[in-house]
Formats: sequence, C-alpha cells, structure tokens
Amino acid sequence: MDQKEFTFKGSVQNGFLMLFANIAITVLSIIGIVRGIILLDSTSGATGGWMLVSSIILLIISLIMWFGFLMLEPNEAKVTTWFGKYSGTFAQTGFFWINPFYGTKKVSLRARNLDAEPIKVNDKTGNPVMIGLVLVWKLKDTYKALFEVDSQTMASNPNTVGSDTKGLMNALENFVRVQSDAALRQVAGQYAYDDEDTKIGEPTLRSSANEVNEQLEQKLDERLALAGIEVVEARINYLAYAPEIAAVMLRRQQASAIITAREKIVEGAVSMVKMALDKLSNEAIVDLDDDKKAAMVSNLLVVLCGDDAAQPVVNTGTLNH
Repeated sequence: MDQKEFTFKGSVQNGFLMLFANIAITVLSIIGIVRGIILLDSTSGATGGWMLVSSIILLIISLIMWFGFLMLEPNEAKVTTWFGKYSGTFAQTGFFWINPFYGTKKVSLRARNLDAEPIKVNDKTGNPVMIGLVLVWKLKDTYKALFEVDSQTMASNPNTVGSDTKGLMNALENFVRVQSDAALRQVAGQYAYDDEDTKIGEPTLRSSANEVNEQLEQKLDERLALAGIEVVEARINYLAYAPEIAAVMLRRQQASAIITAREKIVEGAVSMVKMALDKLSNEAIVDLDDDKKAAMVSNLLVVLCGDDAAQPVVNTGTLNH
C-alpha cells in the first residue's frame, strides 16, 4: 500500500523567538488598553478610543497566537489539518510556532510491545492448542493511523482521541490486538502441533519456529498496513496443548519416547551380542553349537534390554570332560 503521509510544508517559526515576540505584544496591548482608558477621560477622547480598540484587537490576536506553539520530543509527531483537510505531518524535534488555525493531533512514533494472552486455536490436524505471541510495532504512516481506521470508536474514552496521545495509541493498540488474534489463528491453522500426525519433514509449530514466525510477521504486515503500522518483530512465545487433551497427548508423547528408546536399546543390544559371538568365535575361546549360541543370545538380550539389574547365576555342572 502507498504511503499517504507527507511532511508539513506550512510556515514554521522558531518557538523561542515567537514566545518573546508574543509576550511583548501581549504586554504592549495591555498597556495600550490602560492608556486608552485614561485618554477617554481626558480631552483626547477620540485618540483614546482608537487606542483602546486597536489594543483590544492586538490583545485578541496575541491570545490566539498562544495556541500556535508546539513542542516535540524525539520520535513524536503532530498531524496537522487545515479546517478538516490533511496538511502534513510535523516531526521536527524542538520548540516551534505554526499558524494557530491548524488543527493538530499528537502521535507517538516509538516502538511498542504487545504481549498477547494465549488463545485456543485448532491446528492443522484439528487438535486444540494454546498459542500466544509477543509483537513489537510502531507507527509508520500517521495519515493512515488517524484517517483510515476509526480510532474514535476503538478508544476506551473517545473524547480523548486527538487531545490525548495515550488515548490514541491505546486505540491503535486495540486494533493491533484484534488483528494479531486473527493472524495468529490463521497461521496456527496451517501447521500441526508436532510431527506425530504429519509426514516426515513437514513443518510443524514445534519444530519450525523460524518459518512459523516469518509467516506470522507476513500476515501481520498485511493486516496492519491498513493502519500505517509497521511490524518490527513478531514471535510465538507460548505453545502447548489445550488442557482438555494435554494429559492424553502427554501419554502419547511418553509412549512414543519409550518406543524410540526401546528401539535404540534393542539395536545396541543386538550389535553387542553379535560382537560377543564374533569375538568368541575368532579367538576360539569356546566352541558353541547352535543351541548354546541361541541360549547365550537369549541371556545377553535379557541382560542388555532389561530395566532391572541382572542377577548372575553361576552354572558349574553343564560341561562334561
């Protein structure tokens, strides 16, 4: 989407210079009013009348000029309007004076955090999971933020939007929160929780965090661009099965882990038995027939694959001379 924001091009004066000038005008107008009242009671009544009127007008002008001062800190901006028409965004840091008839709304361009509470969604296989995210965002286009989303409706106190920066930014944060919820649901539905129910190598929420986070950032960028918001970073910070299936899934994971461990144990035990038989045969330590080899294999597998320590039994009467 095209950026609609542009820099304020109206007349901008040094704030301190205009401050001293306006103080001087205010003081002179007050002196003129007092002097005009005095002259009205003297023989120079006409002169006093003109001085009184001109001084009152000058005082009104000086009072209006007081509304043209603005001060901005780093990463703050003022969005200006001229009787309802957007006139640009003023983002210079310092103390300035502009035409007081410009309407201004102050916004913050600083980065903000959103730590979304975990929500329940269905993954690709239909399993309910709890998933949460942390999001870093900031304003990129002030025009879209103020004029293309209804910040008045979203604010908790609509009357503060425009006069209170916090009210406006909280309204935008509500927009970010809702869109983040929708984007998170969309992305989570594209992946399975883990690789138990997927093909080998297929990305999952647990095993492909980088890919999931990139997809999440892309979806958030698409949704938040409408409000002129830039996503600095988006990361999933919480992932777990929903409580109603957590116990079942834990047992399934435990069973899977046990099976995998048993496979490793059996694989290692078979390798060790083969090594033992080859060693006995190559070094001619003892000559075993097939029955004794089978008995030895059985005993070694029991010892190597058993969970408990083996209790040795010494047999001294099976070999005859």
